[in-house]
Amino acid sequence: MTRARPAARPGRARPGRARPALALLTAAVLVLGAGACGGRATTHHKPGTSHAEDTGSNGRLLKADDGDGHRLRQVDADGAPEVDLAVRPDSEDGWNVHLTVRHFRFTPDSVGGGALAGRGHARLFLDGHPLARVYGAWFHLPASLLRAAGGGTRLTAGLYADDHTAWAVGSAPVRAAATLGDASASPDPDVTTIELAIKDGKVSPAPGRTEIEKGRTVRLRVRSDRDDVLHVHGYDREAKLPAGRTVTVTFTADRTGLFEVETHESDLLLTQLAVR
Repeated sequence: MTRARPAARPGRARPGRARPALALLTAAVLVLGAGACGGRATTHHKPGTSHAEDTGSNGRLLKADDGDGHRLRQVDADGAPEVDLAVRPDSEDGWNVHLTVRHFRFTPDSVGGGALAGRGHARLFLDGHPLARVYGAWFHLPASLLRAAGGGTRLTAGLYADDHTAWAVGSAPVRAAATLGDASASPDPDVTTIELAIKDGKVSPAPGRTEIEKGRTVRLRVRSDRDDVLHVHGYDREAKLPAGRTVTVTFTADRTGLFEVETHESDLLLTQLAVR
């Protein structure tokens, strides 16, 4: 005798048919989830890690930090990110800050992601205290922000990776500094600024002679790709040159004569100062 198969109860799917449907739904969710990332895996740090812990694959993460809690990401001096900082009074308010970078580009759309070589953002510090984050070459620094920060004169710019670690060379963060004066004043016409760079044992611009009137202020801005010591003959001025950082030496040219500016370790002539 053949038994009649009982009718399926309303509202209850058979297990044999539900499983393939569930598998198809799971596969669709996985495909959509992968598409949502849009191939931008580098712009998101790994789940369960902080910004500083997401090391990426560029450079070596050091235990030391930049003094503000951001760990240093060490890279070789050759091809490392570089920054120069220049400030000038704005005609209406505060200062206009200009960052000149090399081997580096600003990537505001990737902030918070993994560290990629030569990419990221900059941070400004006023007398060592955090001031602002910068995503481009120019930044307007209003007087109100200076007042809110408690005032200060030493402005420093540092370069940071997308994961907020600080790019570093020789265990020192990649930075440049400048001094702020009275924001309402015009640039001092009695200051002679000389900017020099040392790379691969060569000086740029090529060593020459700068004519300076006695009594003027001389401002030397020197950047070296290796640790060295700067020496201004005749004025007995010396300054350490940490690799990858711009160092500023300022003095009054109150003695006449021909004075050489050189480095001690590499024994390079940088320029001559002819004070009349």
